[in-house]
Amino acid sequence: MAFRDIRIVGDPVLRTPCAPITEFDARVRQLVEDLIETVDHEGRAGLAANQIGVSLRAFSWNIDDEVGYVLNPVIVESSEDEYQDGDEGCLSVPELWFPTKRAWYARVEGVNLDGRPVVVEGEGLMAR
Repeated sequence: MAFRDIRIVGDPVLRTPCAPITEFDARVRQLVEDLIETVDHEGRAGLAANQIGVSLRAFSWNIDDEVGYVLNPVIVESSEDEYQDGDEGCLSVPELWFPTKRAWYARVEGVNLDGRPVVVEGEGLMAR
């Protein structure tokens, strides 16, 4: 595993559409390990692959002492009548926080490193 540097706003990779993951090889396993190691620090809640310079559809999270990942994530459900308001930051836009309205609940479908379907659901911070 490797702790990776966070790409900062202005880096073209942050504005490049991410490609779906189609091959679940050693390169993707290394990406997931790097995402998990990089997000697993205090003050970090979530991290997308492009934030560490990789234009693939993957993200990791670190919420309430749970660290995980999803490949090829798709938001399939979110609360339409229940929202949360609060300041939100982004690792790629350091030291700035903005008031943000987000769904209270969200459900994401994707796959794991074996290409098997996974579902991740969350409320509150996990839904952001």
